[in-house]
Amino acid sequence: MDESCVHQVSCGMLICAGRVLLVHRSSSKARYPNVWDFPGGHLERGENSRQALVRELREELGVEITPPTGHSLLTRRDAEIFQEIWKVEAWEGAIINAAPDEHDAIGWFRLDEAMSLDLADDGYPALFNQVLP
Repeated sequence: MDESCVHQVSCGMLICAGRVLLVHRSSSKARYPNVWDFPGGHLERGENSRQALVRELREELGVEITPPTGHSLLTRRDAEIFQEIWKVEAWEGAIINAAPDEHDAIGWFRLDEAMSLDLADDGYPALFNQVLP
């Protein structure tokens, strides 16, 4: 975690049967409104990225995961954000949109479908190509 960054974010790239789960950010969001993104969110005081991911997926999707091990799929740093994206292939519980105020839709997408969406980050297509068949 980089204490000098304003926004410290941990996200999950949930993968199942060759598809990725993405959430559509509400048009009322101050940052990145009306685009598809990975579920996740800001680290709270005292949390590391793995702990934040577990909490955020519980809050946003209603699922429980084991904290990821190893390295994140993607780490992005700039003056305003420190973001880590973790690959998640196992969870307990049925995925639901448990945070409709944050995202107005969730969906599973194949590679070709994900590539055609309005995405929160220009780097996501390369990540999709790396992880999805």
